[in-house]
Formats: sequence, C-alpha cells, structure tokens
Amino acid sequence: MNIVLITGASSGLGREFARRVAKEGAVEEIWAVARREERLLQLAGELPCPVRPLPMDLTRRESVEALRALLERERPHISVLVNAAGMGRMGKTAGISDGDNDAMIELNCRAAVDVTAAALPYLGRGSRVLEVCSTAGFQPMPGLNVYAATKAFLLSYTKALHYEMLGSGVHVTAVCPYWVKNTEFISAASASGRSFRHFPLASRAETVVKWAMADSRLNLWVSTPGPVCALHRLAAKYIPHAIMVPLVDALRRL
Repeated sequence: MNIVLITGASSGLGREFARRVAKEGAVEEIWAVARREERLLQLAGELPCPVRPLPMDLTRRESVEALRALLERERPHISVLVNAAGMGRMGKTAGISDGDNDAMIELNCRAAVDVTAAALPYLGRGSRVLEVCSTAGFQPMPGLNVYAATKAFLLSYTKALHYEMLGSGVHVTAVCPYWVKNTEFISAASASGRSFRHFPLASRAETVVKWAMADSRLNLWVSTPGPVCALHRLAAKYIPHAIMVPLVDALRRL
C-alpha cells in the first residue's frame, strides 16, 4: 500500500498538506494523525482519496508506539511523511507554565523524532520527508523562547537526516515558514499572553505548502517558503545573534 503519513492533520499546515497531496493524486491512502477525531473525520469527508483518521496525542509515548505497531502490522510504503504536529506559546519565559514548556518539547522535538524513526523503515527511493520547523529556529527569539529552541532542534535534526539519506533516494526537507495567518497557531500561541503585537506580511497556508512541496521535490535541505522567510534566513546566517536577538525583540514591540 502506498500511503502519505501526516501528523497535525486536523488543522493548519497539516490539513493543507493533506489537501495538496490528495489533489496531486498518486496515493492510495492518507494516514491523518491528530488529537481531534472529529476534525479528522471532517477532513476525510472533504478529500477525494481515502483517509484513515488516527486520533492520537503524540505528546503521549503510547500514541507513538501505537503508530509504530500499526506500521509494523501493515508495512505500507510511505511516499510522503509530513511532521506538522506542533505547538507554541508566546510570552516571557517566566510566564509560561512548566506544562506548556514540556508539551512544546515533547511534541515539537521528541514526537517528531519518534514518528520519523518509526517511518524510516517504510520509506524508499522517491519518498519524501517534510519536517515543519519555523523561521523561529534560525536564532534565539525573546517572547517565543522555548518554541524557537524546539524548532532550532528540529532544524538541526532534519539537516543531519537529510545528509544521512543522501544516495538513498529519500528526500528530507526542513520547512521553515514565517507567520502563517490562516491557521490556529497565532491564536493558540497567544493563549499564555501575546508578546508580538503585529504579524506583518504573514503567509497563507496554501502558499507555504505549495512552495514546500516544490522544494521537497528538489531535495533542498531547508525550504524557506516565501521572500520573508528567505530574508530572515539570510539575516540570521550573517548577522551575529548578539545583534539579531535585540533586533527581534524590538520588532515584536512595533
């Protein structure tokens, strides 16, 4: 069986990746993983290809083990893996709860690594892996500290995995979008106290996903799906963090 495995498929970029993959065709089934079963069922009713809803909370290790067991039992070929499950919290570090910090680390780091490890035996030549990171991972970010740190981890992990898979025919890409306005991320991340006043030049999910899929086909190890992302990446590469950190702190107050 030829499948596409998408985490965080109930909303945001994960949901848009599912729509894009279904539109492109050439997949027998989409395995859609997320916490909210009703959203997954709704997605299954919208798409023109079969969707297997897998309601799982990936912050719980038993969920990843259940996914691993399902893969071992059915042994599908995974043509595309998209790790889009993630969460963030805005605000000063001292004002964010231990529970939220732990959840960000569990979901953005540990779960992404575990799901990728579970999927690796079922990838083959032509398969693609897209790990949804963020431009926040390019440098430390006041007001989004732990989230940015988790995305820096995932970015580093994905780059190394890309290198390890060279020659295997498996493409591995870190997707690093800027703010995406038509997702739930901004409102959910602001729940603990908004630290960014405005989100200028925010992207749209459709544009991010279309761009990321094209970069994945080219086997770019980092996809910056938009001009703002590309400019941010360039700035973070050449401007020392000692300058970038206060600059980001000033921009978030505008």
